[in-house]
Amino acid sequence: MGVKILNVLLSTAVLCLGLATVTYAQTSPSAPYIDTTCGSWQGDTWTPNGSCTGTMKRHARVDGTITIVKGHLVTVQQSTGVIVIDDTPALSNGFTGKVAVGRRIEAHGYWDGNNFYATMITTLSPSS
Repeated sequence: MGVKILNVLLSTAVLCLGLATVTYAQTSPSAPYIDTTCGSWQGDTWTPNGSCTGTMKRHARVDGTITIVKGHLVTVQQSTGVIVIDDTPALSNGFTGKVAVGRRIEAHGYWDGNNFYATMITTLSPSS
């Protein structure tokens, strides 16, 4: 009898955990950020168009030489240190070119907290 109760309790616990996991997996993530919806780059200057409200992303550009590529994370060596950028938005937009070690790049994108998300990656000329 004790084993039967233990089995029922364990089965109930596993079922509850499974339902909680399914519920969490079905929650929709926030809408993806699309750079061109909120403005455009004019040379090296970000020009917002006023379409986006709420917390604005901090737009910037990052340049340097790619030293490591691991999936959607790209490590870039700069003169002041190393930065890891997430190129998922640029990949989704088809604006990355060949992401390869040794390529000198300029990544346009935005800061969200301490993370840089590239929306476009271009190649820098060797003299830059």
